[in-house]
Amino acid sequence: MKLVAFVSDYRMTADTLDRLKPEKLGIILVQNGVYHATTKENGNPSSLLNYSADYYILQDDLETRGLKSSDVDSKVKVITFGDIVDLMFNEYDKTAWI
Repeated sequence: MKLVAFVSDYRMTADTLDRLKPEKLGIILVQNGVYHATTKENGNPSSLLNYSADYYILQDDLETRGLKSSDVDSKVKVITFGDIVDLMFNEYDKTAWI
């Protein structure tokens, strides 16, 4: 299964992702989830960025919070709403909201 998961909360625990075993995992950071790609935890990137996954962040949510593409961890690709649609229909079989 190829799964793309939307992460919308910064305080989420990773145990949900630990239980998923997709052959391909994509993580799209939206709403307050964008802080996973822009905020350091004790000087380290968010533990959410430790998965073997393709990471994306919604540009509109990033800008709404006063952040810029240059604030985003290098593992994470900044995308638009159109890019999300393309990913959901062309790259992944299943979608989850975490």
